[in-house]
Amino acid sequence: MAASDDKGKAWIRDRRRQRDRRAPDDRRSGADRRLLDKGHTDGDRRSLDERRAGQRRSGDRRNEAAWQPIALEIAATGALDDVALVAAAVDARTRARARFSGFKVGAALETATGEVITGCNVENATYGLTMCAERVALYKALSDGQDVFTRIAVVADTEDPTPPCGSCRQLLWEYCGDVEVILSSLSEVKRRMRLSQLLPLPFDARLLDQPK
Repeated sequence: MAASDDKGKAWIRDRRRQRDRRAPDDRRSGADRRLLDKGHTDGDRRSLDERRAGQRRSGDRRNEAAWQPIALEIAATGALDDVALVAAAVDARTRARARFSGFKVGAALETATGEVITGCNVENATYGLTMCAERVALYKALSDGQDVFTRIAVVADTEDPTPPCGSCRQLLWEYCGDVEVILSSLSEVKRRMRLSQLLPLPFDARLLDQPK
C-alpha cells in the first residue's frame, strides 16, 4: 500500500513540474485556450457561431432559428387542405398492427404532385423490430419512386399531439427535408410545425462533407 502511495505522489510531483515548465504566457484556463489563437498551430480558434456557419453548406434547408430548440407548444391554425391528408392518416391507422401496445398510429405523406402515401405502425413481439407509421409511409413512397415531399400528417387517438419518434424524424429529414408536420387526433388537428422545429440539430450528409 505504501509503495502505491509513493507512486501516486511521484506522479503528482511530475505533473506539477510539467505544469511549471509551461511558458508563462500559456498559463491560461481551458476556456481561454479554446477561444484564443495562441498555442494552436493552424490558428483556427474561431467563435462557436463562426464554426457553425463555416460547417453549413450553402443552400442549407434550415434557417438560423432551426439551430435552436423550439417548444412544441405551437398553436395549430387549421386549414381546409389538411382535411384530406388527415383523413388518409386516420384511415391508415385502422390497419395498424399494434397487438402488443394497443397504440395505433396512422401517417399520410404527401408528394410534390399531390399524391398521398399512407402507413400504419407494425409491431413485433421483439419490440425492437417494430416499425412506426411514418417510416412505413416513407419506405412505401421511396420504393414507388417518389422523392419530393411536402407534408406528412400523423394521427393517434390522444388528447396531446403525438410527434414522430427520433428515428422517424431523422429519416424524414434525410429524405423529405424541412417538410410540414401535421399532428392530429381522431377529431382535430393539434399542432402544425416544420420538421426543423422537431429536429433542430440533425445528423446528415452535411457533417460527412468535412475536410479530412
